Amino acid sequence: MHRFADNTPDLDGKVILVTGGTGSFGKRFIETVLSRFRPRKLIVFSRDELKQHEMQIDLAEKFDAQTLSAMRFFLGDVRDRERLTLAFRGVDIVVHAAALKQVPAAEYNPSECIHTNIMGAENVVWACLANRVKQVVALSTDKACNPANLYGATKLASDKTFVAANNLSGDIGARFSVVRYGNVVGSRGSVAPLFQRLLAKGVSELPITDPRMTRFWITLNQGVDFVLSSFSLMRGGEIFVPKIPSMKMTDLAEAMAPGVPTKVIGIRPGEKLHEMMISVDDARTTVDLGDRYAIEPAFVEYPRESYAKTMPMAPEGFSYASDTNTEWLSGPGLLELLNDPAPPRRRATD
Repeated sequence: MHRFADNTPDLDGKVILVTGGTGSFGKRFIETVLSRFRPRKLIVFSRDELKQHEMQIDLAEKFDAQTLSAMRFFLGDVRDRERLTLAFRGVDIVVHAAALKQVPAAEYNPSECIHTNIMGAENVVWACLANRVKQVVALSTDKACNPANLYGATKLASDKTFVAANNLSGDIGARFSVVRYGNVVGSRGSVAPLFQRLLAKGVSELPITDPRMTRFWITLNQGVDFVLSSFSLMRGGEIFVPKIPSMKMTDLAEAMAPGVPTKVIGIRPGEKLHEMMISVDDARTTVDLGDRYAIEPAFVEYPRESYAKTMPMAPEGFSYASDTNTEWLSGPGLLELLNDPAPPRRRATD
């Protein structure tokens, strides 16, 4: 299973902050960094005090006191620019994972989604510039490409904000990049845990929105490795897209529960039949980096060398969509992803 770890940076001695650090990605990212590196500080920035408390208890069961001495927990909301600016003092690296992600909730509460995902992104950018943060990677989603729902539209606006931020950094030298990937196996919002809960209850059928539906799939560990490796590759302004497999939702249900019938319940508001991570229009500035694509910025007013000087451009008319993907996930392959374990803990004596 590819981990995207070929270009992992050296984070020893660095001060790293993760917004939305108590979410599925944030928790796995924190555990991975504690397992592999010795950061000077590792800061969780989030707004839920209970989740932070539970995360501290969980980490204490996995790591020794010396390793955890780097941990810091900041209560705050990305909507609050002043709090962000205070929290980002002395930070070298920021991973922006905070967002409202539920598609139906965003459709019903658009202003809340806009304030967190768009205004929050702008606040993060300004706090990073004010504190001369060296590197920033923002997490995005396949739904930001040709968005059909408000969540995707807000993440597209967020992506544009982070890409354009490189033109604002001037002599600060801060660099901002984006990573965009698909459904995360095992995350709270994924359909796989939903199916697992339903099967544990002994349901006689599994709900499927549409038998034609396809999605991209990636594990939490792969997502973390992809973000980590992007810090070594980033030049500022690019959107990194991993090469990951697709799977039909009907095949996913069959792999998880062979022989259990499915029931078509219809597509939810704002959902697509198939997801796309690179559109034909994006492809005009997309470079193939081997294990990933990089959508390069179209507008550059800062020192930046294009990947296209050494790597091939995407072919004319190219797009990267879940239904036309050349890599497909099998039933056994899905089960391997579902069993992808957390990183091993590292003790002080390691």
